[in-house]
Amino acid sequence: MRTAQTYVDLGLAEARAQWLSIEARTLVAGRRQAVFEPVETLLCLAASLVVDHRRYGGSSNHRAEEPVPTLARLFRRPNSSILAKMANLYGTRSNGGRGEIEAATILLSDSDRLANIYRIIFAAARETGISELRLPDFIDAEDEADGFTLLGQDELDQTVMENEISAATATADRFSLDSRLTERVLAAVMRVGQHRFAAAVLRNQGHRCAFCGLAVKSKETRARRMLIASHIKPWKDSAPGERLDVSNGLAACPTHDVGFDTGLLTVDLDLRIHVAPELRDFAKVDPATRAAFGSPPLFDRLQLSDNAARPGQTYLTWHHNYVYQADLDA
Repeated sequence: MRTAQTYVDLGLAEARAQWLSIEARTLVAGRRQAVFEPVETLLCLAASLVVDHRRYGGSSNHRAEEPVPTLARLFRRPNSSILAKMANLYGTRSNGGRGEIEAATILLSDSDRLANIYRIIFAAARETGISELRLPDFIDAEDEADGFTLLGQDELDQTVMENEISAATATADRFSLDSRLTERVLAAVMRVGQHRFAAAVLRNQGHRCAFCGLAVKSKETRARRMLIASHIKPWKDSAPGERLDVSNGLAACPTHDVGFDTGLLTVDLDLRIHVAPELRDFAKVDPATRAAFGSPPLFDRLQLSDNAARPGQTYLTWHHNYVYQADLDA
């Protein structure tokens, strides 16, 4: 019987052997399916942070969104098996294995640990010839050179997390999950969702500050902190559909990220950058302020590549009305 440690202590060699076993598998109609390997179970856990398995069942399993169909093809299983495993991991079905449920509880309490195991699984998959086309990186955690850190977590302070969890659990089906596990699931979904959003914003804007052009190409942890991907309309104020919308994000260096978040900077619908009047006046007499908020280094307009998704007008209008709260300079 597999214990929780089988999953949370998964090593590269074990993962590689499991992938080879999966690759040798054939799916025969009417034959009982092979027992899930730990790499399969753990990828189903990661997928549950992207897809709500409760939305599908019976006749709707075939409509499950990615990465469910991709994992089903890779594992030689039907969509229904992937969705059932996701449910089992949360203890919502009686046939969930105790060891895997305990492992899910441990990993959902530590998103970085889950992401590191995810990276091991992906490294083993690549070593056994499973390409990105067959197994895409669906939580943006594979390509990290020196350890993994979830991006964009500063927006999710404790108060935001507690309010979100309280609101969600108040309307949850009381028979669906143990309350403590529910909280872990919701927290992990938020953290991974925010990370995926931040990674998408950085890619969209070419890993460059849209305000001054600072670019950081290194994947070293210290260098990555020189660019921040934040919401234009903050997570706490956004509707669910707005929170992962790449057009609700801007990539910026720390100075200009804080300037935008606090309303010292804003951007109009033509993408012109505006500096708050009091800061603009102070920059005329203070060299240090001018060096950060003068022009240069600030561009006249946000610098985006031709193929980048532009910031949404609804989000920019919200920021001007509720954060900047000043007339736009001519």
